[in-house]
Amino acid sequence: MKSLQMPHPQSPVGSDADGTDHQPDDQSIVVPNKLILAADSFERKELSWFATTQIPTDLAIQVQDVIFNVHKYPLVSKCGYIRQLELQPSISKFRHDLKLEKFPGGPDTFEMILQFCYGLPADLNPNNIAALRCASEYLEMTEEFEDGNLITKAEAFLTFVVLASWKDTITVLKSCETLSPWAENLQIVRRCCDSIAYKASRENSSTGEIVSEESWWLDDVATLRIDHFMRITTAIKAKGAKAEIIGKCIMHYAGKWLPDMDEGLEGLRGYGFGKSELQFSVLRRKEEESAGQNKEQRTIIESLVSMLPSQNGAVSCKFLLQMLKTAMVYSASPALITDLEKRIGLMLEDANANDLLIPNFKDEDQGLMLNSPEQRTMHNIDVVQRILDYFLMHEQQQQQKIGKTTVSKLLDNYLAEIARDPNLSITKFQALAESLPENARSCDDGLYRAIDIYLKTHPSLSEHDRRRLCKIMNCEKLSFDACMHAAQNDRLPLRIVVQVLFSEQAKMRMAMQGKESSIIADNSEQEEPRPSTNTEIKNLKSELENVKTNMAELQNDYSDLQQEYEKITSKHKNASPWILNWRKIKNSLHVVAESDDNGDGQQRQNKPGFRLSFRQRRSVS
Repeated sequence: MKSLQMPHPQSPVGSDADGTDHQPDDQSIVVPNKLILAADSFERKELSWFATTQIPTDLAIQVQDVIFNVHKYPLVSKCGYIRQLELQPSISKFRHDLKLEKFPGGPDTFEMILQFCYGLPADLNPNNIAALRCASEYLEMTEEFEDGNLITKAEAFLTFVVLASWKDTITVLKSCETLSPWAENLQIVRRCCDSIAYKASRENSSTGEIVSEESWWLDDVATLRIDHFMRITTAIKAKGAKAEIIGKCIMHYAGKWLPDMDEGLEGLRGYGFGKSELQFSVLRRKEEESAGQNKEQRTIIESLVSMLPSQNGAVSCKFLLQMLKTAMVYSASPALITDLEKRIGLMLEDANANDLLIPNFKDEDQGLMLNSPEQRTMHNIDVVQRILDYFLMHEQQQQQKIGKTTVSKLLDNYLAEIARDPNLSITKFQALAESLPENARSCDDGLYRAIDIYLKTHPSLSEHDRRRLCKIMNCEKLSFDACMHAAQNDRLPLRIVVQVLFSEQAKMRMAMQGKESSIIADNSEQEEPRPSTNTEIKNLKSELENVKTNMAELQNDYSDLQQEYEKITSKHKNASPWILNWRKIKNSLHVVAESDDNGDGQQRQNKPGFRLSFRQRRSVS
């Protein structure tokens, strides 16, 4: 027999003749040892469990929707919580009913508690140890009631078995996701996170903190819940891990939990022209996603962005742009979106045009496309404009000009992509194209390509808008191939075509003059130390003849170009007046060429005719 000394509420037992009440000093509950081993197992009948024993049960405990019919004495001997409830005077003497609210681990864990209380074998493993530890704390199974009680056994298993193993620690931490707040209050989560961070940091230090594909711990950490992942990442960072390690860990986690904006969502990846009709797809968010899933995704995004290292290069610019797209889809806070835009602005040189194609979402309508005519563009131009402004602001603060050339090419490629949008206004296109300073572009071929695509997509533009759009580019910065294409481009205004032709002729003239001056300078340097000889004079004359020959060839090429253009323009209606004017332009150009070959006196004589031809060209334009 086993005797338990237990306090009991004071109650009158008897009185003497003088009316004095007599109280017992203490009370004992006698528990037979054979009763503890009386149950061999538990049998389930529908939603009730019964201890398989010949002794009738006298206690029914409900955990969630399952009722356990057991004996009260095995539980009272080890559970302080049930002992206090059993000694309440409101409980019946014949049958006791007890309901355990918010019991950690649910019915499965309580079944293992019963097996432990009845003396049956209880299997402790990483999958159930956290729930058993929380449940034993709930039932107050301390050493006060029995040596080697469940709290002591569970703590020993956690400390010496679980925390010594990486895999077991990950398993226990994942099981703690459903045991809040017990797992937090009992420091199970903290101990597991610290153990994982220590092992991951030791692995990094042993490899010299080299970020490689052999970081075996990234896959395991990426399976955890976001709050546990944040604690582990913060602990790894506190132990001195490099920013590249933290960045790679964040990118790995995002790749597992967040949808891929380029593949996971139904998006647009380009445009096509089929049978003279523009084909495009409307980007919408998946309608089957519930509000709870959206909130979870938004929480993950906000948490990951808050952990991003401040150093540039810790994460790629492509990853930041994907995070920005996802944040806009799930209606993240404006402060978070602004933070991402600033980070992207600092790394804009590493971006590409396809990554900058950010779908145009409406935040207040849960990510659906905008429907107003002014804002029905497929891409969000305003976001890219702000990113570009942040880049220019950073460049101005750092007083650097190295990245502007790279960004100018990126911007021209982006303009060529969005120019295919039929709803893109000329104002936004022009504002974005003029964001960079004039000295940022060394060549305007990319900008000319974007303008040509825009004119092709918007054939109904007025002549005024065409001129306004073409003023963005500098004709003097076009290459020879671009000038050849522009001279034959009927979408450009006639004034722009004339400017292109004159700029190309001016470049040819300057090239020839520079070559002649360099030849004369070289010859003068050679003449200084020694007198001229007949051989040097012959060489000089031959070089001058070669220059004249090259000049004549260039003039012939230019004439061929004019003839080709005349053939094209002759096909249109009322082409005869234009042919006459182009001939005048051609004659004026011949006058200029002849003036170059003649002396200074002849140039002065031809000036009035040249001015007259220039006025004629202005009248043509």
